[in-house]
Amino acid sequence: MKQNIALAAFLLMPAGLAAQTQAADTALNRTVVVEQEYAPRIQDAAKVNVLPRVEEPDVTPREVEYDAATAPLAQMPTDTLQTFAANEPLRQATRGYARAGYGNYNNLDIRADYRFRLSARDRLGLTFALDGMDGRLNPGDGAEKWNTFRYHTRAALDYTHRFRRIDLDAAARFGLRHFGLLPGSAASKQKFTSGDVHIGAASTTSEWPVQFRAETNLLLYQRLYSPGFHNAQEVGVRTRADVWGAVGHNQTVGIDLQMDNRLYRRNGFDNYTALSLTPYYAYKADGWTLRVGMHIDPSMGFGKKFRMSPDLLAQYTFPARTTLYVQARSGRLLNDFRRLEALSPYTEPAAQLDATYEQVNAALGIRVGTLSGLGLHLYGGYQDLKDDLCLLSPASSAAPFPAWMVWDTHNIYAGLGLSYSYRDLVSLTGEGIYRHWSASDKGEQAGALALKPAFEGNVKLEVRPLSPLHAYVGYRHIARTSVGGQAIDPVSNLYLGASYDLVSGLGAYAKIDNLLNKHYWHTWLCPTEGLNFVVGLTFRF
Repeated sequence: MKQNIALAAFLLMPAGLAAQTQAADTALNRTVVVEQEYAPRIQDAAKVNVLPRVEEPDVTPREVEYDAATAPLAQMPTDTLQTFAANEPLRQATRGYARAGYGNYNNLDIRADYRFRLSARDRLGLTFALDGMDGRLNPGDGAEKWNTFRYHTRAALDYTHRFRRIDLDAAARFGLRHFGLLPGSAASKQKFTSGDVHIGAASTTSEWPVQFRAETNLLLYQRLYSPGFHNAQEVGVRTRADVWGAVGHNQTVGIDLQMDNRLYRRNGFDNYTALSLTPYYAYKADGWTLRVGMHIDPSMGFGKKFRMSPDLLAQYTFPARTTLYVQARSGRLLNDFRRLEALSPYTEPAAQLDATYEQVNAALGIRVGTLSGLGLHLYGGYQDLKDDLCLLSPASSAAPFPAWMVWDTHNIYAGLGLSYSYRDLVSLTGEGIYRHWSASDKGEQAGALALKPAFEGNVKLEVRPLSPLHAYVGYRHIARTSVGGQAIDPVSNLYLGASYDLVSGLGAYAKIDNLLNKHYWHTWLCPTEGLNFVVGLTFRF
């Protein structure tokens, strides 16, 4: 215990006392003790931060000068005064439309149409139309005037239902054409009656790997007073389907199918079935549209048994609203009673006619459109028709009436189309096409090309200077092919018309045809009317 106390006392001993106990200095060893006062100094402690003196700016007031010169309102910047306008709702189309007009030559122009919206998915439409004339026509060349009539009546009912992925449509149509024949003919009048029943379906979703469109039609037709075909009847069934599916990015493959069955009564014609199969490949991307296909057209019964032709299209659209295309189209056209009526109701087939087959219709063209409303279409090509329909005059056939015959024909054509529109005020359209025809098997000497068009041109100008006023003027010209150095008088029709909305839903219209009072034939035994007009009223409801 005593030892611990002694050790603690030694450790707590002051340093000076400890130094005194050190050994005395010698010649070799000397202890030096240095003591210095601690007085820390802070650098720059005496500096004082002083802000520079701020001098007030010296402002000299000036007199304000105003520009009092006047300026026309047209030079005012467009953003000087912001305009305020409410959102104008789009004008809803009316469900019903009707018009009724009457003119010289007892011309009638009657049409009515109404669309029912049964539900959000159901639509029902009704259509009725009647047009015609009854008067004395001038066939020209000093011949006696021909007292005749012609009326055409149509009625239709169509229904559409939209399922979630499929659209279903059905329709029933009726047609009646009643007209007088050339005086002294075996029959003084003629009547054609037609009736159609249609049902179809089409897919509307992109979720399915395969898309389709399909339809079937029952076609009934009767010619009542045809010489040699009295009360002749034609029954047709037309079935069509198009099935396609994607096989890659922007690529599809598909096949078009069509089958036509024709059954005849009271005319001695043979029944037949015509098939058409068109497999194809299509590509569309980066401005390109390509389609490569082939028509394979067999038939059973009457007519040629087998035909083949190309179905090609190559089209490229440049960014500058310009489209360049090359195409080779073809296919079969049945020469049934319906097509004969559409081409010329005043004629009869000399015998049962084979189908016209377009072996090839090859064309090269360019379409140009601009933002200013100007459009241009320039094209040219070659057409080869097998068993083409050719209409012979009574003077060149054994029958006392114009008769249809078939010849192989060819034509080289070139066409130009122009269009221009400025807002909803002015619209100008025009098109002209020139054709050079030739026929095989001495068809040219037989007059087969007499009614073939050598040049077709049409120009039309429409203006709407006021909102309720719409007016138009146009000219149509068809020059016929020369046969033996002679040609039938061309079609030359200068026409104009106008319509004006009197009050909401009620308007008036007028149209005038053949302002130049020309005498020409649309087809054999079908002379045109002289200057003729129709005036009437229109109703929207």
